[in-house]
Amino acid sequence: MAASDARADCSEAALPAALADVPELARLLEIDPYLKPFAMDFQRRYKRFKETLNNIGENEGGIDKFSRGYESFGVHTCADGGLYCKEWAPGAEGVFLTGDFNDWNPFSYPYKKLDYGKWELYIPPKRNKSLLVPHGSKLKVVIRSKSGEILYRISPWAKYVTREGDNVNYDWIHWDPEHPYKFKHSKPTKPRGLRIYESHVGISSYEGKIASYKHFTCNVLPRIKDLGYNCIQMMAIMEHAYYASFGYQITSFFAASSRYGTPEELKELVDTAHSMGITVLLDVVHSHASKNSEDGLNMFDGTDSCYFHSGPRGNHDLWDSRLFAYSSWEVLRFLLSNIRWWLEEYGFDGFRFDGVTSMLYHHHGIGQGFSGDYHEYFGLQVDEDALIYLMLANHLIHTLYPDSITVAEDVSGMPAVCSPISQGGVGFDYRLAMAIPDKWIQLLKEFKDEDWNMGNIVYTLTNRRYLEKCIAYAESHDQALVGDKTLAFWLMDAEMYTNMSVLTPFTPVIDRGIQLHKMIRLITHALGGEGYLNFMGNEFGHPEWLDFPRKGNNESYHYARRQFHLTDDDLLRYKFLNNFDRDMNKLEERCGWLSAPQAYVSEKHEANKIIAFERAGLLFIFNFHPSKSYTDYRVGTTLPGKYPFCC
Repeated sequence: MAASDARADCSEAALPAALADVPELARLLEIDPYLKPFAMDFQRRYKRFKETLNNIGENEGGIDKFSRGYESFGVHTCADGGLYCKEWAPGAEGVFLTGDFNDWNPFSYPYKKLDYGKWELYIPPKRNKSLLVPHGSKLKVVIRSKSGEILYRISPWAKYVTREGDNVNYDWIHWDPEHPYKFKHSKPTKPRGLRIYESHVGISSYEGKIASYKHFTCNVLPRIKDLGYNCIQMMAIMEHAYYASFGYQITSFFAASSRYGTPEELKELVDTAHSMGITVLLDVVHSHASKNSEDGLNMFDGTDSCYFHSGPRGNHDLWDSRLFAYSSWEVLRFLLSNIRWWLEEYGFDGFRFDGVTSMLYHHHGIGQGFSGDYHEYFGLQVDEDALIYLMLANHLIHTLYPDSITVAEDVSGMPAVCSPISQGGVGFDYRLAMAIPDKWIQLLKEFKDEDWNMGNIVYTLTNRRYLEKCIAYAESHDQALVGDKTLAFWLMDAEMYTNMSVLTPFTPVIDRGIQLHKMIRLITHALGGEGYLNFMGNEFGHPEWLDFPRKGNNESYHYARRQFHLTDDDLLRYKFLNNFDRDMNKLEERCGWLSAPQAYVSEKHEANKIIAFERAGLLFIFNFHPSKSYTDYRVGTTLPGKYPFCC
């Protein structure tokens, strides 16, 4: 008997028990009957999720209390002026606190060892009641390892770290301002159709420097609002020592990046966005962590484990980073508390979870093609520790703030990632439709216009799981990075530098490039998903790639910027792409196709290169033919009547 047949027979026998254990599994199997052979997998995952949740309840007083780790761990000024400190360092022989406050004496304030690898310290207040550790003071945790080595570390719970001058490593700064920022505006209503502007604060200026939170608040937020986006996804906010990592090698998980400004200025940014009705998502990186030990989590207690798996399982070979031990009790506390911290301290409205594919599988997606065979998504290759953590994270987020939004960056297409936890799913609201940008790049790179396959385009744009919402995008930050090309570059290349002036005649390259740039974005927006994403600057065909300062470019900031001023110049054609992007978003806002059921495609004509479809009461007709236009072209429609021409 084949393994698949044996699984089907076993699953059929065990199906009643699975349906009894998972409250709404029947609904999932009704939506996709092909998942029936894997009912036991959903049952096991859901039971592990419930068991973990119940264990948290029995041992910690519930996930609400468990996810407030930042209220006790780290360093805290007490009401009496004293200092309470707590760390988890199971591999340490001794833990101490040092800093400006004690003239950097490494051993004058030892922590007391508690159970389960925890350490705590209380320092009584000064006699004159002045602050023991003033706001802005430098601190370090001192670890005595089992081998006797003395290690200076930044607390994993540090809320602000910064690098001074030419220093290589970051310093931990005690952040406790006398007048913290007070939020003035309530959170906006959850968008009906999500239109995301993927943003990076540091590159948001046209100048060759790192831009600030203040700059983004004053100069970029109004542009985003004007373009009709109702959501921003903030990249590279969690502190990362290496700027060129694009924010994906996190060193301090509770600290907002100091290279752009202070925590209070980030809060003002989020608050200002809320005043404009803009939802703000954080690009959260819980899939891995930087290998830095001096100013990161790695080797915190002198061992290669602590927050991570020990040995090879704790290393990501492709990213050269550390991998979390998601089944560890204190790692769960740390990561869930980190989620809550960004929601409550900074007012974020949700998260885009980076590297979900790497989390879901022991092979981390490395060298995997993911054909769509369901057996690829179940079995021993799945890292169920990480999967259970993601279920817990989504449960926490949506329990605290039901209108929060979570997006999974998953290229594998695992079923039920965006299904409710009650169905046995992981609980995300959306997943990124990552095949779509790859398809557009493939067409522009490998095929002549006349060889574009209309059926294949439609298939890529509509190939998504029923009732699992997708964020469609024609391109993101990945395509903007040096070594790759944006759509505008693939379409117009060097002519963007010479022929984008309205004072010069249209060349065939620029004419084709502008038209296809518009068409690709509109058909992706209208047909590709239940949400839409654009990376900052790509909406107007930004004429430069993105390259962060590094040794290979002599630490230059020239390409780590966005030239928004190009759209303000009436003599340049970038304004036409910018205006089209605005009109496209405004039309969606008015008609709501992103929140409408999936489109009905009535025509995909290969010879005529026509794609026609209906969605949200609108009729979309795209002519991709490189040389033919049509008059009185006939297409079928669901409803008779006159359809006004929009664009």
